[in-house]
Amino acid sequence: MLTRVKSAVANFMGGIMAGSAGADHGSGADLPLRFPYGRPEFLGLSPDEVECSADHIARPILILSKDTRRLPWTTGYAEVINAGKSTHNEDQASCEVLFVKKKAGGNGINLYYWSLFDGHAGSGAAVVASKLLQHHILGQLQEIVDILRNTAVLPPTCLGEEPDNPSTNSSPSTPPTRFFTEKKIPHECLVIGAIESAFKEMDLQIERERTVYNISGGCTALVVVYLLGKLYVANAGDSRAIIIRNGEVIPMSSEFTPETERQRLQYLAYMQPHLLGNEFTHLEFPRRVQRKEVGKRMLYRDFNMTGWAYKTIEEDDLKFPLIYGEGKKARVMATIGVTRGLGDHDLKVHDSNIYIKPFLSSSPEVRVYDLLQYEHGPDDVLILATDGLWDVLLNEEVAEAVTNFLPNCDPDDPHRYTLAAQDLVMRARGVLKDRGWRISNDRLGSGDDISVYVIPLIHGNKQS
Repeated sequence: MLTRVKSAVANFMGGIMAGSAGADHGSGADLPLRFPYGRPEFLGLSPDEVECSADHIARPILILSKDTRRLPWTTGYAEVINAGKSTHNEDQASCEVLFVKKKAGGNGINLYYWSLFDGHAGSGAAVVASKLLQHHILGQLQEIVDILRNTAVLPPTCLGEEPDNPSTNSSPSTPPTRFFTEKKIPHECLVIGAIESAFKEMDLQIERERTVYNISGGCTALVVVYLLGKLYVANAGDSRAIIIRNGEVIPMSSEFTPETERQRLQYLAYMQPHLLGNEFTHLEFPRRVQRKEVGKRMLYRDFNMTGWAYKTIEEDDLKFPLIYGEGKKARVMATIGVTRGLGDHDLKVHDSNIYIKPFLSSSPEVRVYDLLQYEHGPDDVLILATDGLWDVLLNEEVAEAVTNFLPNCDPDDPHRYTLAAQDLVMRARGVLKDRGWRISNDRLGSGDDISVYVIPLIHGNKQS
């Protein structure tokens, strides 16, 4: 085991161990692709343009330059491929205007949808999710559209339940007897539940279809749904969303990494130790425990701890830690650097039969932003970006760049948000110099795939 782990640790790169795609993700290479690889449909690229976009040396920035009406709300979008980390750009994006129909016909609800998927160990899962997740969300919302349209009445606890009829023996003034209290569930919680259920369905579909199609690797997912005056931002992974309003930053997601989810991962390993394959320990130590330290006392922490304490080192503590490394180099079982997303059903610890999927959740965190509570100006925006941007730029740096850029654009120019997205990608990618890609202050630029949406919030107010 030690040799295998050393091999894994030596290859840390990006979200997953470099070179693990073949051995650890199953043998689906002989199966047909679920969908062919390509760049987002709304870019309208020809096959030749897709091929040119994959130049890892030039790294051209792709933007929506032909027709801004391809994206709703004059949304801006820009992307760039990595600096040789993978053959393809493993980021994927989709954006659609959908209609949530009532089951019995009649009026429905318009739904606006934006998404980013950051793939690892192949682009297969990201491509599939970019094509299908919105339809799972649509299907879930169709189940409750009649309820959502009637905002004056809280959702019923049980669908199809007839109202209680008072007993014929009771006085009209006698209230019905209630032996229990009932929670009042607001409408937005139904939308959140629909999105959460759709993520789960998408992950299960990938699991089912991976035996029929070549769906490589896994992906993080960052999704925005606009419905009935509210933005629902769902994140499973380490992409990020922020709102910039009057120059101030409002975080709309949090990253899910081995460090941020340490306690959840440790608790699962504690409750189901067989998942560790008798080769890992769920406990965390400041560093690897050495055999000479057995019997000595060392700092540690368990799933129920946020602080640290000392314990006497035992033989079991010599096993490799469930979570190893820190920051961007933290890994689950020395393999993967994200803990939520879609796919990865065949992912194993390097050169072993220990599956990692039980520790990876498809459940997103969903945050809600009520557009009707604020009057937004033309420079108030929602930024969605994969970690290629956030690895090198802080929230405040992104906000400063946007608030400085947009006022210098013609407010009536439909391309202003696309140009802002292009500017952000340029700032994160940097310029190729003798010592690699460099950004401001000669800092190292992002060598990862970068995808950015700039969504103007003023259009949401117009829709409401």
